[in-house]
Amino acid sequence: MSVSPRQRPGTKTRKREAIALMVPRESGLFVTPRGFWRLCLANPLLRLERSARGEVIVMAPSGSESGYQNGKLTQRLGNWCDADGTGEFFESSAGFTLPNGKVTASDAAWIARDRWLAVPDKLRKRFAPTCPDFVVEITSPSDELKHAREKMVEYIDQGVRLGWLLHPKTGLVEIYRPGRPIETLQKPATLSGEDVLPGFVLDLKGILFD
Repeated sequence: MSVSPRQRPGTKTRKREAIALMVPRESGLFVTPRGFWRLCLANPLLRLERSARGEVIVMAPSGSESGYQNGKLTQRLGNWCDADGTGEFFESSAGFTLPNGKVTASDAAWIARDRWLAVPDKLRKRFAPTCPDFVVEITSPSDELKHAREKMVEYIDQGVRLGWLLHPKTGLVEIYRPGRPIETLQKPATLSGEDVLPGFVLDLKGILFD
């Protein structure tokens, strides 16, 4: 992003100078859970997360193509979820507070219905203090694969039972499960929800490949 300094009244016209505005991912700003909620309310257009240590993490917005892929993912998961009825699905703007205190959001998530209903109504209106059973992350051109992998490992450590990391640029898929090695696939046509989402099969056309 670049900004140009304003022309002062009464001064001669000068060539505009571009100034780069850099916003680091690790902001160095630490806030309480309440402070983070207020920060998000005051900045609804920013994508923010809060680390387990309380540091504000600045996330880049998705590009148009990434948004298209996320839309396909959410649509397919949502259609299955409505027909299945055993849980609730969430799109990329839904934040959750994990057991370690981190506030984060995935590109898509699913929670078993009884676990979701166990969260008090008042707490659901903010960043619900619960960990999804299932999450999916799709990397965009602005994402670093290293950070995405660290995020998936943290999800599993905090209680996620099945996680998919999709990397459209390379066609790579990584499957994360508790207590098991990461499984890597190259351009699979579909992915199975296994015993976490029985009967769910994600068609990756339009998400991982054309």
